Amino acid sequence: MNDDIMYLNQLQIGQNARIKQLTCEGNIRRRMMELGLIPNTSVEALQKSPSGDPTAYYIRGAVIALRSEEASKIIVKIGCC
Repeated sequence: MNDDIMYLNQLQIGQNARIKQLTCEGNIRRRMMELGLIPNTSVEALQKSPSGDPTAYYIRGAVIALRSEEASKIIVKIGCC
C-alpha cells in the first residue's frame, strides 16, 4: 500500500482519514455500513482503551468503538480530511 493508504487499525490517535473501502463481507459488512462506515466518510482516531483494544473513532458526529479485528477490514486514506 501507499504511505497514505492503510488499514483503520493502523491510524494513530488524533489522525484523520477518509474511508476508501471495506474488505469484509456479509453481516459484518452490513453492520459496518449501518454504523456509517461507507466510502468517503471522514474518520478520526480518538483514543484507545486502557488495554489497547478497542479504539474509539469519531465518525459522522458519533463516537464508535471498534476492535482492531474489525478496523483491520477498513482501508483508509490519511491526510485528506
